[in-house]
Amino acid sequence: MHTLRHVIHRLNLIHATPEMSVLDVATVMSEGRVGAIAVLDHGHLVGIFTERDLMTRVVVAGRDPATTCVEDVMTHEVVTAGLDDTVERSIDKMRSNGCRHLPVIHTGRVVTMLSMRHLLRDEVEEQVEEIRTLRATLTHTMPS
Repeated sequence: MHTLRHVIHRLNLIHATPEMSVLDVATVMSEGRVGAIAVLDHGHLVGIFTERDLMTRVVVAGRDPATTCVEDVMTHEVVTAGLDDTVERSIDKMRSNGCRHLPVIHTGRVVTMLSMRHLLRDEVEEQVEEIRTLRATLTHTMPS
């Protein structure tokens, strides 16, 4: 089972600051093609802002995204993961907490944001590799 160190090697951190407008944060998310963004204050995680937050706390609530600060509508209580957490443990965290994104923390700082899609993709890749290994083993041990 892989740890998150294995999964994050190809991911960059896209983040926002608490005072940014929802419109600016949504633009950053759209350009980065991400569904959630870490909100950092002087490098420390203070929340995340997700597409769900945008829909429920801004659009449905009738707030103006150009004048609403992301700090006022972000998710403040954030479930996080560490670099040495396994993919399986991280998926379990997401399921039990009803979330689809996990900021990954190392030495007190956010290093990236993982989505359920990243974790499931890694699980599939690991299973494919296991199947290849089993097939190769069977092919080499079968009598001719």
